[in-house]
Amino acid sequence: MFYKYDKEFLVWKKDWKKMKISLGVVGVLFIISFVLGRYARIGVLDEYEKELLILDLQNERNKFSQEKFVDELKRLNIKYPHIVMAQSIVETGHWKSGIFKENHNLFGMKQANIRINTAKGTNRNHAYYDNWQESLYDYAFYQCRYMSNIRSEEDYFLALDASYAEAGGNYSIALKKAIKDYNLKDLF
Repeated sequence: MFYKYDKEFLVWKKDWKKMKISLGVVGVLFIISFVLGRYARIGVLDEYEKELLILDLQNERNKFSQEKFVDELKRLNIKYPHIVMAQSIVETGHWKSGIFKENHNLFGMKQANIRINTAKGTNRNHAYYDNWQESLYDYAFYQCRYMSNIRSEEDYFLALDASYAEAGGNYSIALKKAIKDYNLKDLF
């Protein structure tokens, strides 16, 4: 299998190319069986185990992390992402609040009634989502609807002070402090 006949010297020689390919295939199969090992029975997944694997992979993809959040802010081309991230930190107590944990709500948002939104309903007087990404998409819709004409950071802060937070005119002070304390501008 790993030898080929060399007609010039009338001998069998090792076929290194076939050996490398075979070893590569064996290696890939070993890695796949190792990764899927906890779900597999003799290398074959039954339907229930396949569903568990899919759910596990989906849950891992949906698991929140600051790095994933930064990546999504960039991918969605969110305006002033460092301010938006500061909003999330302030609104959720650095992603530890019950509203974030139960509702996957990154921004303390209420369910919108007059614009498109991704909320599934209301829980604890706040919008709830199936995952944190849907909360970010909802914020993106909010930003498109109400903040699209804003052309400077200071105007963005003024708009948030006037309409977003219940804390009144002090909201931007908290946001600016979070931006500075967590070096959020450096992330973008």
